[in-house]
Amino acid sequence: MLPEINDPCPGPELTADRRQFLSNSALGFGSLAFAALGAGESAAARPTRSVNPLAPRDPHFDAAATSVIFLFMAGGPSQVETFDPKPLLNELHGKPVPESLGPIKTQQTTEKSLLLGCKRTFQPQGESGLVMSDLFPQLASCADDIAVVRSLHADSIVHAPALYQMNSGRTLMGHPSMGAWVTYGLGSENENLPGYVVMLDPDGTLVGGPPCWGAGYFPPVYQGTLFRPGKVPVLDLLPSDGRTRRRQRSSLDLMNRLNELRRRPGDEQLLSRLATYELAYRMQSHAPEAVDISDETRETEQLYGLDDPRTEEFGTRCLLARRLVERGVRFVQLYCGGGPGNLTWDGHGDIEENHLRMAGQSDKPVAGLLKDLKRRGLLEKTLVIWGGEFGRTPMSQGETGRDHSPFGFSMWLAGGGIQGGRTVGQTDEIGLRAVEQPYHVRDLHATILHQLGLDQEELTFLHNGREEMLTDIGGQLIEGIL
Repeated sequence: MLPEINDPCPGPELTADRRQFLSNSALGFGSLAFAALGAGESAAARPTRSVNPLAPRDPHFDAAATSVIFLFMAGGPSQVETFDPKPLLNELHGKPVPESLGPIKTQQTTEKSLLLGCKRTFQPQGESGLVMSDLFPQLASCADDIAVVRSLHADSIVHAPALYQMNSGRTLMGHPSMGAWVTYGLGSENENLPGYVVMLDPDGTLVGGPPCWGAGYFPPVYQGTLFRPGKVPVLDLLPSDGRTRRRQRSSLDLMNRLNELRRRPGDEQLLSRLATYELAYRMQSHAPEAVDISDETRETEQLYGLDDPRTEEFGTRCLLARRLVERGVRFVQLYCGGGPGNLTWDGHGDIEENHLRMAGQSDKPVAGLLKDLKRRGLLEKTLVIWGGEFGRTPMSQGETGRDHSPFGFSMWLAGGGIQGGRTVGQTDEIGLRAVEQPYHVRDLHATILHQLGLDQEELTFLHNGREEMLTDIGGQLIEGIL
């Protein structure tokens, strides 16, 4: 069951001496623990009754999936270049949008903008005949494991609000991210690792920044923890002064004893902070092992594309995602794309060049991840999601680019009880708007929660007098893929 949420602790019960001790103990657990401690001072970060807020909790009903890997294609992949073929678009290349489709306006295009044909070819793949473009020759071998939703739609044409909505259900920052909601509802299956891990693209800072993986008005322990490849997965995790683990352990034990001496019903917030310190302490030993791929076989490394400079970086992060869910991390999010537009799927200038490059660095790693999860028996319980914050227009921006479009776009899901080889929904004849079985982002979120055994209406958090949900006003399940 989900933990009961209490009102904020007013604070006077905590003695000045204990405040001083907690502030000045200098345990050296780095930015993870101290950031959580500082954020926990706000009135919005309310405590739970659980001593360990990340302790595993039962779902509301039998779950198909126990973990999530979200492969976030930042910038907005084009649906008509990836999973939604539109032959008419090529026939109408260079012509305006048919009047029958009504007015349309994005950031930099209107219905008066000329249509841009697609240079990609589409073929049915696998026994299911699932159609995808030649951008994904490796993923094609996994066609029977994935389900494509062609009729998603969102509310914003701007990157940051769209990223917030895809991650938190709202176009404004300050709300808990989906990974935070999932770990709040289910906890983590490994007490030595965070419940929610985020791995950013090293090419640059993600538009929207930390609110995309933040805890919002949740206690900060639920926010995503940034991991990176290499021997030091979390910056500032290790003590800078070289103090021993024995000394750190003694400091933690002392804080716990002091807390027990003056424990009161309103001290759960303090317990939550101490749990954060404990996690940081344990991660010093366990996080480096989790990201150490030296024990992986050469065949596995090749499967993820680690032998190719184009795919090595993203392939390494995909391999780390498998290692993390294998060790009980609940929610892992990988961003493919970061920094300026030409380093993301944001193909304003030349959609063909942009998507060839982005697919070239991600196709083999993604296919490798699905195959590796499947052969290890992990895909059945791991829900994999692929997609960006929105799609792109069928009209051209300039001569060869496409603008942002939240009106109808594609994403796919695999594993975690999803029926592979299926295609659900449809956009109109040029890929402009979702017209058959349209699904909002909140419907996608409801479906993800459902596969994890979480009822969207029961997974709530009282904030400012309102029972908040990830899906806000509620979403419907994408039945065709379940």
